[in-house]
Amino acid sequence: MIIAIPDDYQDCVRHLDCFAKLAGHEVRIFNDSVKGTDALAERFADAEAIVLTRERTRIDAALLDRLPRLRLISQTGKLAGHVDLAACTARGVRVAEGSGAGSATAEIAWTLALASRRHLVSEANRLRDGQWQGHLGQQLSGQRLGVWSYGRIGRQVAGYGRAFGMQVWVWGREASTAAARADGFEVAPSREAFFAQSDVISLHVRLYADTVGIVTAEDLARMKPTALLVNTSRAELIARGALEHALAQGRPGFAAVDVYEEEPVLGANHPLLRLPNALCTPHIGYVEKDNYERYFGIAFDNILAYAQGRLTDGVSPAASPAAAG
Repeated sequence: MIIAIPDDYQDCVRHLDCFAKLAGHEVRIFNDSVKGTDALAERFADAEAIVLTRERTRIDAALLDRLPRLRLISQTGKLAGHVDLAACTARGVRVAEGSGAGSATAEIAWTLALASRRHLVSEANRLRDGQWQGHLGQQLSGQRLGVWSYGRIGRQVAGYGRAFGMQVWVWGREASTAAARADGFEVAPSREAFFAQSDVISLHVRLYADTVGIVTAEDLARMKPTALLVNTSRAELIARGALEHALAQGRPGFAAVDVYEEEPVLGANHPLLRLPNALCTPHIGYVEKDNYERYFGIAFDNILAYAQGRLTDGVSPAASPAAAG
């Protein structure tokens, strides 16, 4: 099969152990990201399978119409609305997805919380520039940690908070808060209290149509001037422009983010990068070797299973290789 792998920013996929699974297939790896139907259609013109790194590339009906040879989209991780499943099904394109443990993202969320509270990047840069201490840091122990959504990643972050001596409470849907309560965590009495009384809030909500903009300007305005908002989930969870405005107004006082509405962010072209009270990283939450080995390993396994006519898992039914041929 001809397999296209776009958006490999670090040129790391060919160096993964699991890449050997694709031996015998023609694999075309692209280390940049292109936008627009014409550019993507040219890039994927001969592809029979495309391996998507999360939602870095969008696949819609207009693009599919330009890819007559495409038979399989193998997604690393879960789909997040960037693939038109109905259009894939209508055109006989199979879509398969995988999953990860979430540990890498939970770890980066906690890293951002620690680094932000102790002004770690600023202090390291000051020392490199020939200066000494410049900020008074703040410990996490004893503070109130709010975790929105107690799922695969939120559960781990809540556990980190407990280990660091924080007062942890959870907000989210009923199933989420019930699971947190069963694990011995407090549930915030209301959404208003969750935002107003938390010292650190970490978002771990999955992005769906009904969660776009779920964090409003009013929510942010309730936060303390000393509070920190951490977002390693999806930028679209926060109403567009609301976080930048809130930080400029001083509520919350700080933010640490790893996700943006349009990625990649190049040329420092994002308003958060101009704010001194925002710590920003380039969506590296899941960019970690063990995580990549799992994500891409599953994606490659799905390709092999499809090529052998035994792919049973998938989110989009379509023709088998024999029927498609």
